[in-house]
Amino acid sequence: MTPFTTLSSIAVPLLRDNVDTDAIIPSREMKSTGRTGLAEGLFAPWRYTDVAARVPDPAFPLSRPEAQDAQLLLGGANFGCGSSREHAVWALAEYGIRCIIAESFAPIFRANCIRNGILPIGLERALVDSLAWQRVEVDLTAQTVTAGNRTTAFAIEEEPRQMLLEALDAISLTLKSFPEIDAWTAADRARRPWIYAGQSA
Repeated sequence: MTPFTTLSSIAVPLLRDNVDTDAIIPSREMKSTGRTGLAEGLFAPWRYTDVAARVPDPAFPLSRPEAQDAQLLLGGANFGCGSSREHAVWALAEYGIRCIIAESFAPIFRANCIRNGILPIGLERALVDSLAWQRVEVDLTAQTVTAGNRTTAFAIEEEPRQMLLEALDAISLTLKSFPEIDAWTAADRARRPWIYAGQSA
């Protein structure tokens, strides 16, 4: 996973509500249980006029020339709803998306984004709409989104912020607290030795 600090990208608008995980990566596009080989199937029903032949639909936002190399996607309300399949986030990550700004997110999808290095930002719909096709600067350290002369603050909890800034998964984040865990265990062993009877120190 790559640390997320700042991002500068054209914001590609997919301003639909309730974009579900089956639209993001249809089950028929999941040919393996791995994290790779999914980008080609990203948004396949919307992105191609002929899915089997992979004929791009020029009207789909990600197919437009200005979306080339874009890393920022805009969405409507309840983005990532539906099943809990993590493949949806894997497909977005493999395609190159590093940040999604939407009116709101399905909770499991949002958590999957954070675990896979994608920053999910919730903003009011009018603000999201106003970013379409603009170059947007995202600063996770300052927690700001800037487009043109306008800078907007966004909120994110400290734990997911730290995970994204340092490219940590949940296990790595826990291991950062190992000295505190070890100290607590030692203190607890002294306070309640019978709990640890039969265990080596």
